[in-house]
Amino acid sequence: MIKTSRSNPIKLFNLWRSINLINKRHKCLCVNSIITKKYLNTLKEYENQRFFKHIRVHSTSSDSHRQKVVIETTTPKIVINKVLPDKEIIDKKVDFRSIIDPYVKLARWDRPIGVYLLFWPCSWSIALASIPGNVPLQTTLQTAGLFLLGAGLMRGAGCTINDLWDRDVDAQVERTKDRPLVSGAVSSKQAVAFLAAQLSLALGVLLQLNCYSVVLGASSMLLVVTYPLAKRFTNYPQIFLGATFNWGALLGYSAVQGTLVPEICLPLYCGALAWTVVYDTIYAHQDKFDDARIGMKSTALTFGAHTKPALFASLTASVACLAYAGTAAQLGPLYYAALVAYGAHAGRQIYTLDPDNPTDCANKFKSNSLVGLIILLGILGGGYTQYKSNREKYRGKEDLTVAKSCVFS
Repeated sequence: MIKTSRSNPIKLFNLWRSINLINKRHKCLCVNSIITKKYLNTLKEYENQRFFKHIRVHSTSSDSHRQKVVIETTTPKIVINKVLPDKEIIDKKVDFRSIIDPYVKLARWDRPIGVYLLFWPCSWSIALASIPGNVPLQTTLQTAGLFLLGAGLMRGAGCTINDLWDRDVDAQVERTKDRPLVSGAVSSKQAVAFLAAQLSLALGVLLQLNCYSVVLGASSMLLVVTYPLAKRFTNYPQIFLGATFNWGALLGYSAVQGTLVPEICLPLYCGALAWTVVYDTIYAHQDKFDDARIGMKSTALTFGAHTKPALFASLTASVACLAYAGTAAQLGPLYYAALVAYGAHAGRQIYTLDPDNPTDCANKFKSNSLVGLIILLGILGGGYTQYKSNREKYRGKEDLTVAKSCVFS
C-alpha cells in the first residue's frame, strides 16, 4: 500500500510496479543482499519525491506464513512522553489532623473538663489574694491567664504521665483500651518527647511568677509524677489526686501576694481536695468492675455500698473548709450563699447518683465544673466591697514587686 499525494499518478504507478516485480522474483526480502540493496536504492530514489509519505510492502513466503514489512521513508520522530504526577498525589493533602489528633487525645485536650477542674481552685486562690487591693487589676488578670495556660499544660502532662505508667492497665479496661499509647497511635518515645515539650512550656509559665511561687510550684512535681501510681498501693488514690490537682489553691495566692496566708490558703486547699474526692469517686465508678478484675484500687471500690454516705461526709468537709477560708478572708454573705448553692448542687448529685450506671456517673462528674464557677462567683461577690475599699486605699501605692517574675523581670 502506498500513501501519497495525488499530484503525479504516473510516477506513483511506476514505483508500485518496481516494488511488485521485486516481490514476485524473490520470496524473502532478507535473504539476498543484492536484492535488498536494490530495494533500498529504489526507496532512496523515491524518498526525495514529495508526493508520498509511506511505503508499505507485503511479501508472502507461503500460504501458511506471511511476513509484513513496514518501511518508514519519513524522518523518524522523537516523541517525548511527559510523565504527569498522579492525580491522586496532586489531590492528596497532608492530613495534619491525623498527626495531631493522637497527641490531643493523649493530653485529653479533646475533653477540657479536666482543665476546668484544675483551674477553678487556682482562680479561687487568685481572687482571694486580690482582695487586699495592693496589686492592680491588670496583675490579677495576667496571673489568671498564666494559670489557665498552665492548667492546660499540666493537665496534659499529668494525663501523659498517667498513660505512660498505665498503658498495660488501660489495655484491660473497656473505657481506656483505645487510648493512643494502647492502640499504638503514639509510641512510648513519642509520648516521652511530648511530655518533655509540655513540661518545658509549663516551666516557662512558672518562671513568669515570683521566686516564692517558682519554688512552691516546682515542689508539686513529685506529686505530679507519682500520683498515677497511687491506685496500685492505696485504697484512697483519689486523695492523692486531690492533693496534686489542687496545688493551685496554694500557688495562686502566692503568685499574687508573694507569700501564703496559711489561715486562708490551707483550708481552701483542704476544701478543694475534699471536693476532688467527691467528683473523682463518682468518676471512678465507671471503671470499678474492670479495676476489681485487674487489681487496681479506688475509693469507688473502697466505699462500695457506702459510697453515698462517704461522699456526703466528703462534701460536708469540703463546705466546712471553704467556709473557714472565707471567714479568714472576711468575705461577705454572697460567698456563703454560693457555698449553700454548692452544697445543694453536689448533694443532689450524690443523692440521685446511680453508681452502677457509667453514663450517669460521667454526666455528674462533668457537672462539677459548675461548682467551680459557683464558688468563684461567691468569692468575687463576697469580697467585692472589701476589694473596692482596699483599692482606693492603695491606688498609686501598689507593690508591683510582689508579683514580679523571678527570672524575666
